[in-house]
Amino acid sequence: MIANFPPFPEGLAVQDLLVVDYELLKAGDKSQANILWEAATTLGFWYLRNSPSEPFVEPVLEMGQETLALSLDEKMKYWQGTQGASFGCKTTGATHVDTDIGATDIAEFFNVLKDDALSYPQISHRSYPDSVNSRMDSAVSPFVQTCSDMSGIMLDVFNDKLGLPKNTLSELHRADKACTSEARCIKVPPAPKETKVALGRHTDFGSVSILFNRLGGLQIMVPHGGRGTWKYVKPRPGHAICNVGDALSILSGGILKSCVHRVVPPPGQQRQFEWWSLVYFARPSNDVYLEALANDSPTIAEAARTAEEGSVISTGMPAAQWFARKQSSHKSETNKVIMILSTMFA
Repeated sequence: MIANFPPFPEGLAVQDLLVVDYELLKAGDKSQANILWEAATTLGFWYLRNSPSEPFVEPVLEMGQETLALSLDEKMKYWQGTQGASFGCKTTGATHVDTDIGATDIAEFFNVLKDDALSYPQISHRSYPDSVNSRMDSAVSPFVQTCSDMSGIMLDVFNDKLGLPKNTLSELHRADKACTSEARCIKVPPAPKETKVALGRHTDFGSVSILFNRLGGLQIMVPHGGRGTWKYVKPRPGHAICNVGDALSILSGGILKSCVHRVVPPPGQQRQFEWWSLVYFARPSNDVYLEALANDSPTIAEAARTAEEGSVISTGMPAAQWFARKQSSHKSETNKVIMILSTMFA
């Protein structure tokens, strides 16, 4: 998986991100906590260095490469389906990138649910192919555990900055309760002349996302003059790219920002290569009711009270139900055809 890629091109619109040192943050460094808070309350994206997950990134990407190289028939045994689940395989063209013109994505995913990774060899929700199971103990489970730990440290910082009672956010992300947190390998094919968006504009559904990538292609929508402009986020060796998701933004009354982003083909000479990335999505426990924690924090109460019109400060449902609804809303007609074919030839 490791390759000598061409450098990221010069002269492109690139968004600089604040850098948080995880080891210092974990040790209680107040300056790092302040940097994290500034990043999460402004753009909602930041770099994270000194990640304990880094040693497991390449082995998990190799798992994704082997798994997505399986035949379509074999991958369909682990298909996500249409009922709002995300763990398993997502084929190309299964989600919309532009609903107005019916355009679909060109990316392929394979997701491993946190609950399955940490309970292995016991099955919590579903089984996985040998390409995953053979690396579960050595790479997948440690990757999931370290990412879960990192998200927990960041949630603790947000908890204190939001003025919440101690451990409020951690109680909403308990390790012993079912959730939809997951690790995802993403493959985008080479695109020497392709201009099609690989993954359409979206916000992440969960609390904190932790991304490891090697090539350019990630773009974020940066506010500019009352409008938004797309800017690249340049990959940095030894750095993860983190962002706030919708669930955490809602719980905070909109104080923490969930930023719109997308994936386009890599820029310049990098577009001749497959775009692989690995991301961990930390999400609340399934039974957590997603609404602003206004009763627990005067800071959040004031933010919710003064929120802009159209801001979501309550979903009216628990996290698992809301996630399934959001997940299903992105499915394309191609995905429905896959469902029909899989039923016909089962």
